[in-house]
Amino acid sequence: MRLLVFQHIDCEHPGILRKFLAEDDGIWHVVELDVGDSIPRLEDYDALWVMGGPMDVWDVEDCPWLIAEKQAIRRWVRELQRPYLGLCLGHQLLADALGGTCGPQRSVEIGILDVMLTEEGVSDRIFRGMPKQQKCLQWHSVRIAQAPDDAIVLAESDVCSIQAMRIGHCAWSMQYHVEIEADTVANWGAVPAYKQALEGAIGSGAIAGLQADAEANMADFARNAKQLYRNFRAAMGGSG
Repeated sequence: MRLLVFQHIDCEHPGILRKFLAEDDGIWHVVELDVGDSIPRLEDYDALWVMGGPMDVWDVEDCPWLIAEKQAIRRWVRELQRPYLGLCLGHQLLADALGGTCGPQRSVEIGILDVMLTEEGVSDRIFRGMPKQQKCLQWHSVRIAQAPDDAIVLAESDVCSIQAMRIGHCAWSMQYHVEIEADTVANWGAVPAYKQALEGAIGSGAIAGLQADAEANMADFARNAKQLYRNFRAAMGGSG
């Protein structure tokens, strides 16, 4: 697999998914858009992963590279029709690039929280072999308000109705973080904007509590991440 990864901040990388890529001898190329990396020729890659970041989909004045990124996502999904996985900002960018809209998450979701698969999610190949209700790391104050017209909603939570979606036959995205590993909370908590959002939602000193909660669920996180990765790889065999 020749994988292209769009990153928007150094600490939001593919996380534990890197372990599975290494086991498969996967070749992956990171484009750090926030530091000025250029988007390469898309046709040279088999799959595209778009990670999270502190900016919002509408921050095109401060982050003008978002315009080219959305164009690349649109071309990848609509024209090339190759496998796509978007997480958090990558979930929102998929919606925005394809005609959906994003807006404030009125009840901010930050913490180890539950998501539930919809009926469509239970039967979708990306979630094959995974539990209908899953605990996951949430860290967002923006949501998809309106999905693209052809989106299939695959997961939801009590306060966010589009936690995961599929567009076409091989583009998937999740609002939550499947890539979490042991040092994720500490690394993200060191980012001022992330720390401010966390403490604003949970209170001062929230990082320690979130870290403990994450550690208690790490085995399930790793198991779900591996299954989702394997499902994505299996789906690649039937894409295109």
